[in-house]
Amino acid sequence: MKKIQMVDLKSQYDKIASTVNASIQEVLDTNTYINGPQVHQFQKDLEIYLDVKHVIPCANGTDALQIAMMGLDLKPGDEVITADFTFAATVEVIALLQLTPVLVDVDVVNMNISIEAIKKAITPKTKAIVPVHLFGRSANMDEIMAIAKEHNLYVIEDNAQAIGANYTFADGTKKKAGVIGHVSSTSFFPSKNLGCYGDGGAIFTNDDALAHKIRGIVNHGMYERYHHDVVGVNSRLDSIQAGVLNAKLPFLNEYNTARRLAASKYNAAFEGNKNIVTPAFDLNGDDHVFHQYVLRILDADRDALMQHLLDKGIPCAIYYPIPLHSQKAYLDVRYKEEDFPVTNQLVKEVIALPMHTELDDEQIKFITDSVLEFLK
Repeated sequence: MKKIQMVDLKSQYDKIASTVNASIQEVLDTNTYINGPQVHQFQKDLEIYLDVKHVIPCANGTDALQIAMMGLDLKPGDEVITADFTFAATVEVIALLQLTPVLVDVDVVNMNISIEAIKKAITPKTKAIVPVHLFGRSANMDEIMAIAKEHNLYVIEDNAQAIGANYTFADGTKKKAGVIGHVSSTSFFPSKNLGCYGDGGAIFTNDDALAHKIRGIVNHGMYERYHHDVVGVNSRLDSIQAGVLNAKLPFLNEYNTARRLAASKYNAAFEGNKNIVTPAFDLNGDDHVFHQYVLRILDADRDALMQHLLDKGIPCAIYYPIPLHSQKAYLDVRYKEEDFPVTNQLVKEVIALPMHTELDDEQIKFITDSVLEFLK
C-alpha cells in the first residue's frame, strides 16, 4: 500500500506535471513575475468558473479577508460577528483592523455558524457577519443574507475551505459559495482544494465600486504608479503561483468530485457505529467539497484514537482543539462559557482523517478498519 498522506500533493502533481511545468516555464521565459499575464488569465478564468464579476488576486487568504474588510470602510469599534469554531485568521484580521470581534456558537450538525446565535449577537454596533464555509460545506446563506438585509449588515464570506462548492437556495437556484455575500475571500494555500505551491489568495465581489477600491488596496493604494489614492497594502499574487493555479483550475470540479467519493466511502464504512458521527451530505449533491473529512467521536477517547492511528502510520488532526473564545489573544469578559455549548463540545469530539484527491480504496479500507478496530 502506498504511504498514506494527510494531503498527497506529490501524487496530484505527478498527474499534471507537464502542464504545471509548462505554465511555470512560461513565467520564467517572460520574466513577468508580478502582475504578469498568468495572473490576469487566472483572474479571468476564475471569474468565469465562479460566475462572479470581479476576482482580485492577492498574496494569501488572510490578506484577502483583511482587504475585503478594508474595502468596506469599517471603523474601529464596529462589531463583526463570526464563528467561534474556526481557524484564527478569521478573527485575527478583525482585531488587526481594530474592529470588535463578536464570536458566536456553531450548529452541531454542519459545524457552521449558528443562525440563532447570529440573531442574538446583533447590536446597534454590528456592521458585518463573516460566515465561514467550514471544512468545505456552505453555511446557511439563505438565512444569513436575510438577517443582513433586515439589519443593513455586510456579509463577508470566508471561503478559504469551500472553493467550488455550490449553495442551493430555498427556491432551488444555485450559486457558488463565495459569490453570495457582498464580498468574499479565499486561500490558495497548497493544501486547499485549489492550491498553489506557495501562498496565494483572492477576493470576490459583484460590486463594481468595491472591486475598484480593493484593486487599489492590494497594490499600495495605487491605480496609477506613484499615485496613492487609498490606504493600501502590498498583497499581490505572484505570476508563478498564478501559473500553477492556471494549470489546476480546469481540474477543480474533478478534484472536488474525488473528495466527495472518498467521503462517501468513509461514511459507508462507519455507518451504524454508535461512537461515530459522520458528516452528512448527498453524494450526488455539490454543497460539500470536503476540504477536510471530520468525524465526531462519541463516548470514546478521541485523543487515544488519534494516537492509535498515528501509531499505525495514519496521519490525522484535530481541527480545532481550542475555541477562539478561549485563546489568550481573544479573551474577552463578554464571552460566557454557556454561550458556546456546541463549540465546547466539538473541540472534544472532532478528528480529521486523510482527505485529498489521491486516496485509493486500499488506503481508505486500512484507515477505516483502523478506526473501527479501536472503537470495537
